Amino acid sequence: MSDVKQPIKLPKKARGSRPYFFDDPAIDKVLAMLMGLIGEVSVMADRVDTLERLLAEKGTLKLAQIEGYRPNSAVSDARDSRRDMMLANVMRIILQNEEDPDNGEPNDPEYMSVVKEAEQT
Repeated sequence: MSDVKQPIKLPKKARGSRPYFFDDPAIDKVLAMLMGLIGEVSVMADRVDTLERLLAEKGTLKLAQIEGYRPNSAVSDARDSRRDMMLANVMRIILQNEEDPDNGEPNDPEYMSVVKEAEQT
């Protein structure tokens, strides 16, 4: 019997109308993209920091080796693929616009009625 649990698969996007906080929905979309990008960069910075600290502790690499590294085509292709995935994640808010139930209109009536009901409780 294996102790490994199967990962839980969550939907790629939330159901229902997107909440809007600014009068112009484009500002909300840019803010969402920025926050997604900040999250991606933060995770990468932590990982790079961890790797550099471990490599330095073990004495396996010097800074000059890291700075002088030139990737081969397979590494470049893998990096390009990862970059494309990150960009798709950051830009998903724009790509989902046509699928958005409120068609990009800020604070549609259905959403606002739910907000008002929640505020009363």
